[in-house]
Amino acid sequence: MDKSPVQIGVGTLEITNEEKSAVMEVLDSNRLSYGPKSREFESRFAGFHDSKFAVLVNSGTSALRIAIACLKETENWKEGDEVIVPAVTFVATANVIIDHGLVPVFTDCDSNTYNIDPAKIEEKITDRTRAIMSVHLFGQIADMDPIMEIAKKHNLKVIEDSAETMGVDYKGRKTGSFGDISCFSTYVAHLIVTGVGGFAVTNNPKYAEILRSLANHGRDGIYLSIDDDKDVKDENFKEVVRRRFRFVRPGYSFRLTEMESAIGLCQLDKLPNMLKTRNENAEVLMKGLSKFSNSIQLPYYDKEKQGHAFMMFPLAIKEDAGFTKDELVQYLEEWNIETRDMLPLINQPVYEYMNIDQKAYPVADWINRCGFYIGCHQGLTQDNLQYITNVFDKFFSSKS
Repeated sequence: MDKSPVQIGVGTLEITNEEKSAVMEVLDSNRLSYGPKSREFESRFAGFHDSKFAVLVNSGTSALRIAIACLKETENWKEGDEVIVPAVTFVATANVIIDHGLVPVFTDCDSNTYNIDPAKIEEKITDRTRAIMSVHLFGQIADMDPIMEIAKKHNLKVIEDSAETMGVDYKGRKTGSFGDISCFSTYVAHLIVTGVGGFAVTNNPKYAEILRSLANHGRDGIYLSIDDDKDVKDENFKEVVRRRFRFVRPGYSFRLTEMESAIGLCQLDKLPNMLKTRNENAEVLMKGLSKFSNSIQLPYYDKEKQGHAFMMFPLAIKEDAGFTKDELVQYLEEWNIETRDMLPLINQPVYEYMNIDQKAYPVADWINRCGFYIGCHQGLTQDNLQYITNVFDKFFSSKS
């Protein structure tokens, strides 16, 4: 078997003439700052996720940052208050909490889905707990029913990190429609790709106003774009003029341009087909790799309960496999199949000051030692999928 001449990546990006034309339309309009394309993108994205409001920002991390800032302001959280987070996720989850003077409380994960384990949450709740941040990993929504029940029982806020589950359903409801605020990313290698970008989504009008202000330097909500003083007359116009350069809270410059919004609108139309193709690719990989299920844990989800975006195709080496993750990962990389670690938080050098006992998180510890993922995206061909299966065959043949 010949080695693939190009790397089979974990993500993809396809910019067509449609996106190029949409960007040129923006450039020809001579309007780059927040405007009609951005408002349309926000409106359609919110509606697509069963929500009333979407605030466009320049990254998923920025969305998380303003979500925490909004809740800290409105709910009167204090320095040292706690937010429960999964022990396996990207560092932004914990970093935005720390940056606001709060404490991330790591919670172990479900060994099948790799999402936060609802059964482990209540033991982490103290009198300083203020919220649960549920991160939906690898394309699968966390088990939200018990999470929402726990939040209601203990009067906690819920933040969803839905960066990897855009467009996915859980029991008939869209991702991002459960939490008080939910956050998405449109960064490269996510589902919808705009280069940079993200959303904070909510059904709460007060939160929406504050989120929009926070993303725009903390500006008074009466004037957040250059369109906000158009068609305003008489006394109302005087009020806008008086307040349009007033800043009511510490904020950030997290704004996005019309160009990213134009690309996003094109990509949003393609999202259903993206998800369909990713699921079809996952079925091919599941079938091709099922013969190795005694040694490798394949992706798991309950099709009757929810959908899956297959943002990635997660794999975990079983403890008695007879080989290590590093052996398999190195082999795949040598054959030009890109891999990535699953990124547990608890082993990151940045959190060493917390003196985390990794053995207290047995699933996260296992994922750290044994978990990785490969691509499952819509850019893969049937030949690519067959090649991946063949390389796994070769690896296991070398071990027999």
